[in-house]
Amino acid sequence: MECRISDITLHYEVHGSGKPVVMLHGFSLDHRVMTGCLEPIFADRPGWKRIYLDLPGMGRTQAADWIESSNDMLAIVLKAIDQLIPEERFLVIGESYGGYLARGIVSQRMEMVDGIALICPMIVAEREMRELPPAGMVFVQDTNLLAGLDQREAAEFTSVAVVQDEYNWQRFRNEILAGSLLADAAFLERLRKQYAFSFNPDQLPVPFRKPALFLMGRQDASTGYRDAWKILEQYPRASYAVLDRAGHNLQSEQRRLFEVMVSEWLDRVEEAAAQQP
Repeated sequence: MECRISDITLHYEVHGSGKPVVMLHGFSLDHRVMTGCLEPIFADRPGWKRIYLDLPGMGRTQAADWIESSNDMLAIVLKAIDQLIPEERFLVIGESYGGYLARGIVSQRMEMVDGIALICPMIVAEREMRELPPAGMVFVQDTNLLAGLDQREAAEFTSVAVVQDEYNWQRFRNEILAGSLLADAAFLERLRKQYAFSFNPDQLPVPFRKPALFLMGRQDASTGYRDAWKILEQYPRASYAVLDRAGHNLQSEQRRLFEVMVSEWLDRVEEAAAQQP
């Protein structure tokens, strides 16, 4: 499906019906990283309208010269929300860079957001300022599998995977690598020059008092886990979990815990909604 935002044709997918949930993928990827990990959870949970966006310059959404910063990216996402679910309250789930944008949404539209879930979120835009665990930790390595991969594919996979087996390779290939191959590399390189918002998305006027979830990988050397702890008091109803044996691909490397914790977050959202007058 497509919608027009200024001169951009923004691609998105909708699954199900009911309460809207806006899904935001990571940098250079597309909606498949989100459908791959979240649709199995929603398959048994009716009543949710899942909206998966392809961000500009990623997936099937074109870039535009006037998009120069994460401020611009956030503005496009907000316009898409206004167009697709006008005046409706919604949830937001963000992965990596999508987690940064999700917190931008909360800072701009807190009154419309009934819950937020963050998967290995980017907390600090500037990589050199992040607190990161050491890179290179590997728990499982199928050497026969890696030997049979294309050299470039193997390098991409092993650069982030801490569980390097057939299952995680298949998930990586279908949900991450496939999307990254569609990315507009020149556009994304330009966007990185203004990667951080011009404002602090975690300096909220009041704490966000709706159900929240922070899922962090203990071995995530891309976005880390320590920086998220520093903003936790802005989310007084947040569960914060740091999962061992999980890097930046936590959703597949710790699939069962991931699915349980996202389901529990949805339970809390439903409970909070039932208590509304």
